[in-house]
Amino acid sequence: MTGIEYSHAAPAQNKASVPDHVHDVYPFLGVDWGGNTFIGAAVPFGMVKLGPDMESFDGRPSGFGYMSGGRIIGFSHLHLSGASGKYGNVLVAPVTGALDIADIRSPRTGEVNHPGYYAATLTRYGVQAELTSTRRVGFHRYTFPASAQSHLTVRIDHCLDKGPGSESQRFLGGEVHLISGHEAEGMGRYAGGWNKGGEYRVYFYMVLDTPAAGARTWAGGAMTTEKDAVINSDQPLGLTFDFHTRAHQTIQAKVGISFISTEQARRNVQMEAPGWSFDTIRDASVHLWNQALSKIDLHGETDSKRIQFYTAMYHTMLMPSDRTGENPLWKSNEPYYDDYYAIWDTFRSSGPLLTLIAPDRQRDLIRSLIDIYRHTGYMPDARSGNDNGRTQGGSNANVVVADAWVKGLKGIDYPTAFQAMLKDASVPPANPQKEGRGGIVDYNAKGYITLADERSGSRTVEYSYDDFAIAEVACGLNHPDEGRLFAGRAHNWEHLWDKNLTVQGFSGFLRPRNPDGSWAAPDMQVRGTWPDFFYEGDLWTYSLYVPQDVRKLIELSGGDQTFVKRLDNVFYRKHFDVTNEPGFLIPVLYNWAGRPDKTADVVNALLEKAFTDQRSGIPGNDDSGAMSSWFIFQSLGFYPDAGQDFYLIGTPSFPEANIHLASGKTLRIIARNLDSEHINHYIQSATLNGKPLDTSWFRHNQIVDGGTLIFNMGSAPDSWGTTNPPPSMSDAVSPPCAAAKSQQE
Repeated sequence: MTGIEYSHAAPAQNKASVPDHVHDVYPFLGVDWGGNTFIGAAVPFGMVKLGPDMESFDGRPSGFGYMSGGRIIGFSHLHLSGASGKYGNVLVAPVTGALDIADIRSPRTGEVNHPGYYAATLTRYGVQAELTSTRRVGFHRYTFPASAQSHLTVRIDHCLDKGPGSESQRFLGGEVHLISGHEAEGMGRYAGGWNKGGEYRVYFYMVLDTPAAGARTWAGGAMTTEKDAVINSDQPLGLTFDFHTRAHQTIQAKVGISFISTEQARRNVQMEAPGWSFDTIRDASVHLWNQALSKIDLHGETDSKRIQFYTAMYHTMLMPSDRTGENPLWKSNEPYYDDYYAIWDTFRSSGPLLTLIAPDRQRDLIRSLIDIYRHTGYMPDARSGNDNGRTQGGSNANVVVADAWVKGLKGIDYPTAFQAMLKDASVPPANPQKEGRGGIVDYNAKGYITLADERSGSRTVEYSYDDFAIAEVACGLNHPDEGRLFAGRAHNWEHLWDKNLTVQGFSGFLRPRNPDGSWAAPDMQVRGTWPDFFYEGDLWTYSLYVPQDVRKLIELSGGDQTFVKRLDNVFYRKHFDVTNEPGFLIPVLYNWAGRPDKTADVVNALLEKAFTDQRSGIPGNDDSGAMSSWFIFQSLGFYPDAGQDFYLIGTPSFPEANIHLASGKTLRIIARNLDSEHINHYIQSATLNGKPLDTSWFRHNQIVDGGTLIFNMGSAPDSWGTTNPPPSMSDAVSPPCAAAKSQQE
C-alpha cells in the first residue's frame, strides 16, 4: 500500500466547516445526446460505481448504463463515466412475484440522484431502491411491498455492450456460491470492450441484514436449490434470495467488490462498511464529495452556472478508478489506478485541473502510470479492466509527466518516467493500438509517418508534441543530448506541412505522404477514425495542433492577420468541433496573434451555446470528465497549454472564484464590472498580486502559492493583451529547457 489511509468516513467534527456543494450537483446533466455520464452512487475516484443498467422500451440496452427513458434491468457495481462499452458487472435486482430470470426489468419513477446517493421506485414491483457506496463496497437498501414472493437477485453474466462486435464485451464464465441464508460470493470473467482488453475477473461478497426464507442458483438453465453454480461459457449465471415480505419491509445488502478474490471482497465490506447504517455510509460519501467540491468557491454566479460548474467538478472526479490494494497482476507499494479512459482525452485539461486543486491525487495517478510501465513495459494512453489499450494518437502520458515536471509536482519518480518516455519514442510496440507509438520507425527515420501506417497525420503532430514533452523532462533531468534530440523532433509536424495546399482561400495544411515520400491526395474527411489520416478530426483541426510552437504555425500560415482570419473561418464555417478533444486549444490560439478579444468572443459563445444545465447539457462524450474540465477552466477565465507551465486567458464567467490550493493559500479571481448577460466579456486591464498583468497569459509559478487575479471587464475590445504573445518553441529562448530547468532551481 502507499501509506495513504483510504477511509470511507470522515471526522464528524470537520463536517460543519465544509461547504455543501453536493446539492449544487445535477448528475443527470449530460446523460442525453451522447454525454454518457454516470448515474448512481460513488465516492471521488471510487472503484465501485453503483448504478442502474437500463434498456429502452423496445429492448435496446444502454452502452454506458443509463437512459432517460426506458426500463431498469438492475443495479451493477462497475461503470465508466463519459464513455461506454465497459463493465456493468455484478447486477443486483429486486423482484416481486414469480421470478423469471429472463425478464427482470421494470420502469421506474421518483428517481433521485445526488453525489453518493441514488434512489428510484421500480413500478413493476412496487420496490423502492436506494444505493450508496464506499470506495469498494456497494450498499443497497430496498423497501418491498407485502408479497409472498419477494426476491433479491444477483446476475453475473450481465455486462454492458455485450455481443460479438470487435469492441463488445464478452462473458467468459464464472461461479456463485450460497454461503448461508444471508450471504453469497462468487466471481465473473469478462473480456473485450472498447479497449479490446483481455480477461478481467470481478469477485464479490454479498451479505444481507435479513435472513432469506430460501435461496436458489441458476447456471445455464432452470433455477435449482444447489448452493454452488459454475459456468465456463456465455450462459446465464446467478442466484436469488427469496423472502416473504410485509408492507414497507426494508432489506439491506452490502456487496464488496474485488479484482483479487472473494476473501478480499469480504474484507472490503468488513473494513469499509462494518455496520448496517445506510445513512452513515451515505453521509460519509456526501462529506467526501463536499470536501472535493469545496476546492473552488464561486460568488455572484447564476443558479444555472453554479449547477453546471459543480456538476462539471463532480464529473472530473469520477475517473480514473482508485484500485489501490486491488491489483490482481502484481504487488506494489505504489498507488494503482485503472480506467484511464483515455489519457488522449484527459491530458489536455483534466490533469492540469487536478494539479491545481488536488495535486496529491494527480501525483498518485502519475505514480500509478509509472508503476504500470514497470510491470507492463508501457505507460498506457488508455487502460481499463486491468489491461492497456487503446492508443488513439500519441503517447500522451509523456505530456502528463512533463506537465507535472514543469509545474513542480513532487513525489514522482521522474527518472523512471523518463525511461518510459524514451521507450515510447524508440521501441515499436507489438500492438500499436494497445500501447506505445505505431509508425515510430518511419517517424524517427523520416521525420513523419507515411500512409503505410494508420492515423499518420494526427499521430505525426501528436508525436511531435510528445517529443517536446520528452525534451522538457530531458533538460530538467540534465540529459542535454536527449534534450536536443527530442527538441529537434518536436519540429517533425512541419514535414507534413504543404505550404501550397490551399483550401477556402487559405494556404498551408497538413497533407499525407506516401511511403516513398511523395505527397498523396489531401485528406478532406470531416472526422476520420482508426484507419484514416486524421483521427477524430479534420485538416482544419489538426493543421492547428502545434501546442509547442504556435508562433511557427502562425508564420507558416501567413502571419498574424492571416492566422486570425483563418481562425475566424474555422469558427464561422463550423469547422471547429467543441465535442471533441483535438480542438480544445483552438479557441485560445487567438492570443498568440494578439487578439485576446477574439478568444473572449469564441469562449463566451461556446460556454453559452454548447453547455446547459439540462440532461443534454454536455455537447459530446464527457470522456472521463475531459469535456467538464474544459468547461471549468474556460469558466474560470483561463486555460492550460498542457505540458507547459503557462495558462491562456480567455474571459471569466463569474464575478469571483476562489481556488483553494494545496499550499493552504487561495487564488482569488475577481472580474470587476462583469454583467449577468456577459456583454462585458472583454478584459480591459488586469492585475496579478497587485501588479499590472499586460499579457494574455501567465505562468503556473505566479499562482501556485495563491494570490489575487483581477480582471477589469468592458463591453468593447481594448488594447489589453495584444503584445508579448505566449511562449513558443520558436522564441529566442526556447521554452523546453528554460521551463524544465526552472524546477531544479
